[in-house]
Amino acid sequence: MESVSQTLPLLRELAQGIAAQFGERCEVVVHDWSQPYESTIVHIEHGHVTGRKVGDPGTNLGLEVMRGTSEGGHRQNYVTRTKDGRLLRSTSIYLKNDAGTAIGALCINFDISELLAAEKALQGLVGMQELPPVQESFVSNVGDLLDSLIQEAEDAVGRPPALMSREERIRFIALLDRKGAFLIKKAGEKVCAYLGISKYTLYSDLEEAKGTDAEGEQS
Repeated sequence: MESVSQTLPLLRELAQGIAAQFGERCEVVVHDWSQPYESTIVHIEHGHVTGRKVGDPGTNLGLEVMRGTSEGGHRQNYVTRTKDGRLLRSTSIYLKNDAGTAIGALCINFDISELLAAEKALQGLVGMQELPPVQESFVSNVGDLLDSLIQEAEDAVGRPPALMSREERIRFIALLDRKGAFLIKKAGEKVCAYLGISKYTLYSDLEEAKGTDAEGEQS
């Protein structure tokens, strides 16, 4: 496979077949990472599950794979939560070209909320207690995804921008970088405005941040 667009007709048929098999609670999404990240969704079945449509962005997990801070291996049978609190059982299959580079993804998100509210026998079928939680942001606007990553980084640092020391600010930027935030178009401008710093300061801090780990220690 050289590109997602080249294989899109087959991927569409796969998505349609999976969605038909598991019904309206099963969303199936095809992402093409050659597109700007604010519009990576090129096909979707049952988009009402996460409220997304063709032309909407990917999630934070895709950004991490593209950034190289998350292994490109498939993620299977993990649990995520939508903005309105519904629980999804998800699988992300990363599509790679002949060189082994991830170029897109086929993702399945099955809404298990009603199953979890059913009888105990169904809970055994779902197997929720055995599944580790995964933080994944389903958004219809890439700006919302960036806002989510910024809030996550601020929560990790534990201080609002006005109270951050320089070291804490660099850790904040390092966290955003590791999550792939700066792959989003115009992310730098938004982060500068949020932190109240210039682009020069951001680029300087970003260079220093690349030499630190998520805890702010030199690597």
